[in-house]
Amino acid sequence: MSRDISDPMRDIPPGILLIRSIRGRDWNIKTYRYMVLIITFIAYTGYHASRKPSSIVKSVLDPEPNKNSNLIIPWPVGDLFIGKEVMVTNTSIDAGGSRNNKGWAPFNGKDGTSKLGEIDVAFLACYSMGMYVAGHLGDRLDLRLFLTTGMIGSGIFVALFGMGYFWNIHVFWFYLVMQMVAGLFQATGWPSVVAVIGNWFGKRKRGLIMGIWNAHTSVGNICGSLLAASVLDYGWGWSFILPGAFIFLGGIMVYMFLAAYPEDVGFADLNGLPVEAATLPDDVETQISKDVMAGDEQNTDPRFTSVNRRSVGLLEACLIPGVIPFALCLFFAKLVAYTFLYWLPFYLSHTAIDGEYMSVKSAGNLSTLFDVGGIVGGILAGYISDRLKARAITAASFMYAAIPAMLLYRSYGYMSKSINVVLMMIAGLFVNGPYALITTAVSADLGTHSSLRGDSRALATVTAIIDGTGSIGAALGPLLTGFLSTKGWDVVFVMLTVGAFTAGLLISQLVVTEVKEKFCKQMPSRQNDLAGPASHPLLSERR
Repeated sequence: MSRDISDPMRDIPPGILLIRSIRGRDWNIKTYRYMVLIITFIAYTGYHASRKPSSIVKSVLDPEPNKNSNLIIPWPVGDLFIGKEVMVTNTSIDAGGSRNNKGWAPFNGKDGTSKLGEIDVAFLACYSMGMYVAGHLGDRLDLRLFLTTGMIGSGIFVALFGMGYFWNIHVFWFYLVMQMVAGLFQATGWPSVVAVIGNWFGKRKRGLIMGIWNAHTSVGNICGSLLAASVLDYGWGWSFILPGAFIFLGGIMVYMFLAAYPEDVGFADLNGLPVEAATLPDDVETQISKDVMAGDEQNTDPRFTSVNRRSVGLLEACLIPGVIPFALCLFFAKLVAYTFLYWLPFYLSHTAIDGEYMSVKSAGNLSTLFDVGGIVGGILAGYISDRLKARAITAASFMYAAIPAMLLYRSYGYMSKSINVVLMMIAGLFVNGPYALITTAVSADLGTHSSLRGDSRALATVTAIIDGTGSIGAALGPLLTGFLSTKGWDVVFVMLTVGAFTAGLLISQLVVTEVKEKFCKQMPSRQNDLAGPASHPLLSERR
């Protein structure tokens, strides 16, 4: 993964070399940016798709007594709501080789729900701990190779979890170990893709761009749900193998086509330009980058090589203003978001809606609408934060708005399917909005903070600190839900409400700072307008 800066063909993905040889010329920077957006979007869609199967098969591994349901064709191809019918996929094979309809050992006992929660927390604990290491490595190793390794490794171990069905494994530690190792490989994803986007895009409209781009999280959840549900009839093992194959193939795509650094395909380091490109209009920024690249010749100026940038340490990155408050905020924001991610299908299949219980597949289908709301929330939060130039105000407002949204969903979601859908999407909008904003635009902003003096190699490290801390909360939420759900779902929603309120509270100081800055900026402008141009010779001269 080390780079030789004397090699003019260093780090150029083989797929791009092939395209160059076919076209006879290189792409411009705008095309490369589109490619980076598309490839990283697909890559992280694969990461999230491979995390979703465990939530889909929960009700198969640990079915409610005397409640069975058939899995037919998944939405959007088939019906969204599917009635109860007999199914064969929630069967296990006993020692004598005969099947029984009591779920899958070791998850079908009295402590089955708790064991499923332990599986989730094992994955997320390894994911969060691995995040700190992965972010540090991501700023030192080739991001393309690092990301490829993580995706292929994730695909293998997600698929191995599903192979437990075909190998008739009923030992808890097997599934625990598979999830833990998968969590470590999954940790490579987020710091890497955010660092790549930060390498290619300046701060101008970063919130909106990353808000749209961050839809991969919800798209991945939706794809994972549909992939897992579509093959559940053939055995729950396929629900892991298919998403595992998806991320595996995505890793090959990343290796072939992802240009992780602009300088590796002939452009200057966009975060290290003498004049910050992020503050310039798009046409000027593009022209600066074009001036760096003469024809198709590779830029070998050592000032612009990715190896010569100094990487910051974890402690130094923690001292960047805003990193710790946003990291702690994300702890509780992800606690809420990941509780929905892992437990919403289970909640839906165990809650009567309009007096009826829905099937496992129908619950998985319906849960995707939460992520549809999340897509809108991420884009809306990014757009608002760009317009207001206030990330903390936007994030806190969304977290506080999530509280009544979740309470309304719990209180009235059971009344009818239509009400459930509407309230679920509204809750998804406010829950996923700040989560998306903090993990994308805020992380990229802080990773290229002015205190770093243009050292963009802090991108992956800062992202890892913020998202790694958030992932600890993501591990805690599903674990607590596994225990609290036995006392009733009202207790779970109390936990979610407290989490959302605490998330907003933790960035209150940053909110106050942003409000003061806006107030201070408005006061001089109002005074100037009242005084008129005559009182300000320089101003009147400009006018």
